[in-house]
Amino acid sequence: MKQIIVLGGGGFSMEPDNPRLDDYILKCTGRKRPRICFLGTASGDADGYIERFHKAFKRKARASHLKLFGTPRTDIRRFLLMQHAIFVGGGNTANMLAIWRVHGVDRFLGEAWRRGVVLSGISAGMICWFEAGVTDSFGPLAPLRDGLGLLPGSACPHYDGDKKRRPAYHRFVRAGFPGGYAADDGAALHFVGTKLFDVVKSRPGAKGYRVARVSGRVVETSLPPSATA
Repeated sequence: MKQIIVLGGGGFSMEPDNPRLDDYILKCTGRKRPRICFLGTASGDADGYIERFHKAFKRKARASHLKLFGTPRTDIRRFLLMQHAIFVGGGNTANMLAIWRVHGVDRFLGEAWRRGVVLSGISAGMICWFEAGVTDSFGPLAPLRDGLGLLPGSACPHYDGDKKRRPAYHRFVRAGFPGGYAADDGAALHFVGTKLFDVVKSRPGAKGYRVARVSGRVVETSLPPSATA
């Protein structure tokens, strides 16, 4: 089963004392102690970010990480395909995608997804799986159009956490940018195949949203969580 779980915000990096979304990702692997790998490319493989990941997951999963800065390992494909879940951290989405493509990680992640590895992530790790997304990779919020395309349309994280995100996303979609999904901090969207399967939350009031252009205007549909992770 092909699964992608994207966080608008939350998880170990934003809610270290609230593991609900992290635990939901692990549960979706169907394993008692799954192998989960952290990709911190978007943050330049920041050591502190990697350390926080290991602290959050080491007691309930077989946690590892993949660094692409410096001299990367030579068995990247094999290493990624042996995981049960992969978590992509936040940071600069555009830089991350460029580095992935240099090393073939974009292809390996697509193969892992098709083989049943649960793909997940926050912020940049939300945007990357879609065809397009709203990013601050270039400074001001801007449309990014070269995501991996495993999921159709576009994505916008931190929908309630950054007051500029909602109006920017609406403006882009109104101008012809592909519609898609947004998620508040503390909300996660779970896709099975390319279809939205569920919305879960780690905090009260967190939601997901469907954003589309209809007859020249932007229509936003709230997707209240069906469950607490």
